Amino acid sequence: MASLYADENFPFAVVEELRKLGHDVLTALAAGQANQRIVDAAVLAFAIGAGRTLLTLNRRHFIRLHMRTGSHAGIIVCTDDDDFPALAQRIHDKVVAEGSLANKLLRINKPSTP
Repeated sequence: MASLYADENFPFAVVEELRKLGHDVLTALAAGQANQRIVDAAVLAFAIGAGRTLLTLNRRHFIRLHMRTGSHAGIIVCTDDDDFPALAQRIHDKVVAEGSLANKLLRINKPSTP
């Protein structure tokens, strides 16, 4: 499965669900990168250095960084969703379908409700 890096604002409950699905998820807290006001470019640089795909809810900034960054291990931007198991499942399904995540930007959106 994928090696992922969850930035400090990414819900830990989703991290736990992704781990249950077999993904290796490192959190900003576990990496000693939380609560330091680290700029987004440095967050991405950390993920790149660790060889991990970045998980974030910060869509706008990381979409811009994706367009400006030449090479990375992947960026997954998600819309906020309080249904953590469902969000984790959508991420998992997309990661599995994509195969290699290198230099890709994956958008995981909350389904619209009727």
